[in-house]
Amino acid sequence: MKNKKNIEVITLGCAKNIVDSERLIRQLNAHDFNIVSNPDEADTIIINTCGFINPAKEESINTILNAIELKKNKKIGKVIVAGCLSARYSKELKKEIPEVDAFLGTEDYEGILKELNLDLKNNLLGERIITTPKHYAYLKISEGCDNPCSFCAIPLMRGGHKSFPVDKLKAEAESLVSKGVKELIIIGQDTTDYGKDIYGKRNLAELLHQLSEIENLEWIRLLYAYPSHFPVDVMKEIRDNPKICNYIDLPLQHISDPVLKSMRRGITKKSTINLIEKLRTEIPELTLRTTFIVGYPNEGEKEFNELYNFIEETGFDRIGIFKYSQEDDTYSYAMGDPVPDETKEERLAQLMELQSKISLNKNKKLIGKELKIVIDEVQDNYYIGRSERDTPEVDGEILVSKDKIKLQEGEFYTIKVTDADEYDLYGEIPS
Repeated sequence: MKNKKNIEVITLGCAKNIVDSERLIRQLNAHDFNIVSNPDEADTIIINTCGFINPAKEESINTILNAIELKKNKKIGKVIVAGCLSARYSKELKKEIPEVDAFLGTEDYEGILKELNLDLKNNLLGERIITTPKHYAYLKISEGCDNPCSFCAIPLMRGGHKSFPVDKLKAEAESLVSKGVKELIIIGQDTTDYGKDIYGKRNLAELLHQLSEIENLEWIRLLYAYPSHFPVDVMKEIRDNPKICNYIDLPLQHISDPVLKSMRRGITKKSTINLIEKLRTEIPELTLRTTFIVGYPNEGEKEFNELYNFIEETGFDRIGIFKYSQEDDTYSYAMGDPVPDETKEERLAQLMELQSKISLNKNKKLIGKELKIVIDEVQDNYYIGRSERDTPEVDGEILVSKDKIKLQEGEFYTIKVTDADEYDLYGEIPS
């Protein structure tokens, strides 16, 4: 018989889901449950799903079906499904996959615990068991989103924007740092909206400053900033505060005015270019990451070429490209999905090829320079690290040969860049 206190928690999708799972794991831990990473050891599997775009939904469905197969073969006892996909399609999922014991929404810790005959420990709300490497953690500063983007179903799954108070976030951050976290990665559906609902103004700069006062915290990194209302005081805080990485993740999605208007992004091409110029002026050493969507319903060849030229001229440091995914109940759903998938693939490939050239040129310019890096892990003959230019999992890495040196995971070092490829750097400890 398997231990009925062995649970596997499978987290799919974005970093927001990682935080949700970590809070759930803290509750399970308080009830003396063991968190395992192998279904062969688990009696119960909890799947925290993603429902953002079609590939993510497919991955979630396949993960659920795999767990159900284990249940049918009596290799596990229970399957509980939570998260975004479950929140959005629970009625349909219950009908299609009745073998699942429960479908629950996002952050429904009480509902999950109830399925396990457990009570929610209110005194532990906000506490987490970190599942990332111990030296970095995500800090979710808000939930939900108020932006009206035509293609996005996140407000349908996570509701409207809700900021968490500065004092609670700082207490959570202090707790994380006391356990060895040295880098906080700031996340939310829209981090630049932080504070407007509880303080009557966007208060992200003040939050960043308050977090930077925590002793033994080395880096603070900002993700998911919305371009149409980027706060000027945040630029100055990043520039002047040595603990805040000169790094911004600014999802732009497109640059053609007709596409931006249809996407309901609240910004024009001209305003976007002005914002980028201002960011680079205010923060001279800025690393700028963005994402774009190809194959949006009104993206023709003209609009795509405009996007291609914009990327070429702007020279972003980091780029992610997604194919448009037609989502139920979103504003753009009625436009259909007229761009063939083959065309989307071609456009995605063209942009990624362009970006690889841009990235290689930028990386080559770093050869000979010294960078502060943190070591994330050890692989084969290399220490794998990151500079402030790199977010875990999505950006490049810095590889340092293990030959004749000993470095520690989670520690910071100065390295000299000796070589570069399209996305990664190679370095050595200066003599």
